[in-house]
Amino acid sequence: MRPVVLVDGIVAGVWHQRRSGRKIHITVEPFAKLTAKRRKELDAQVQRIGEVLEGKPAMTIGTVTARSHL
Repeated sequence: MRPVVLVDGIVAGVWHQRRSGRKIHITVEPFAKLTAKRRKELDAQVQRIGEVLEGKPAMTIGTVTARSHL
């Protein structure tokens, strides 16, 4: 799995997650400025990651060193 952000099937950024106890720190590096609509959609997906991983997610927009999650 590659840690990419997809928007309408197009790679629009990369992301990385780090866990510390129940906290899940997610850093997202979009390739272009996020519109308010896209930011809201991204926030919803970060919350979904928290649900799936049973943790409390927090998102930061910043630089990501992309690596495979394998």
